[in-house]
Amino acid sequence: MTQRIVVKIGSSSLTSDTGGLNPDKIRFFASELAQLQKDGNQVLLVTSGAVAAGFTSLGYRTRPKVLHEKQAAAAVGQALLMQAYHEAFASHGISVAQILLTRYDFSNRKRVQNALMTIDELLHRGVVPIINENDTVSVDELKFGDNDTLSALVGNLVKASKLIIITDMDGLYTDDPRKNANAQRIDRVAAISDELFSFAGGSGSAVGTGGMRSKVEAARIAMRGGVPVFIGRVLEPGDLPIAVGGSGKGTYFDTALNNLPVKKQWVGFHSLPQGQILVDPGARSALMSGGKSLLPAGIIGATGDFHPGDVVEVLSNEGSLLGRGVVNYAAWQIQAAAGLSTEEVQKRVEVARIEVIHRDEWVPLA
Repeated sequence: MTQRIVVKIGSSSLTSDTGGLNPDKIRFFASELAQLQKDGNQVLLVTSGAVAAGFTSLGYRTRPKVLHEKQAAAAVGQALLMQAYHEAFASHGISVAQILLTRYDFSNRKRVQNALMTIDELLHRGVVPIINENDTVSVDELKFGDNDTLSALVGNLVKASKLIIITDMDGLYTDDPRKNANAQRIDRVAAISDELFSFAGGSGSAVGTGGMRSKVEAARIAMRGGVPVFIGRVLEPGDLPIAVGGSGKGTYFDTALNNLPVKKQWVGFHSLPQGQILVDPGARSALMSGGKSLLPAGIIGATGDFHPGDVVEVLSNEGSLLGRGVVNYAAWQIQAAAGLSTEEVQKRVEVARIEVIHRDEWVPLA
């Protein structure tokens, strides 16, 4: 059965230690990805490397830190990156396509659906979509890290069978194995806990921006969308198919959840919340384990200026994020109805639906 495999490769895996693309590395990964396609899989590549590829061409000695310098480096480097991929995949008889995305593209439901239709058609035609953040205009991506989160969002969007995040470490360890000889690799993860996050350190490369923590966070997003994840090392020929097969050099993150519909993906991961609703322990239990809708009686309060149809975050009474949902009330209506029974709400507030957030428009994130 055909699988959709999303593979994310970071800057440090594609460039030399001082910056600039390493042609041998590009050819190696193209060969590995080509093998996946020849094995009958549909392959998508989420790549970093534009800034790292371009900054030396502009005369910078090290990766730039000022925003406009990063954007200039990305503008030069993206062309170099795609040229290198085009040549490397062409030797295997495979065409590639460039797709540049921003967070705004995901936050707009029509734009993200259009992106999905484009990707579907490319995969149907045997083309490998090569996806990158549009670094020349995307301030957030340049500021907060590399494409780990992007790869998770893409994996969810296309309902991938697996997300493979390639890094320079052979998985997640209980401590930094470069500093602690007693550090133990974690082979499989069923749920991501606070302790697991504490094991993840910072960036290990001068040309990359994403450390293990961002990769674990990406795994959490993908798992919530029903996509299992592998984080590890691909160095030798055949390592990537082996990783896809379940015996790779790294950590596997398993999930028992099913793929989310596109609308729920948008609500949970892509939308821009317009406010927050605070709920009591009873409402928390009903939402998180009872499969229930959110009713006014379980609400403690709300912040923000939102309207029916907007997406809001739902927080516990302790302030922790529980999830997101499409709200049926305006903010002022929430304030008026908070803590009241259904009968009292119907007397005081005119709303189209009594549920503040219906369970069909709710996505848990805790």
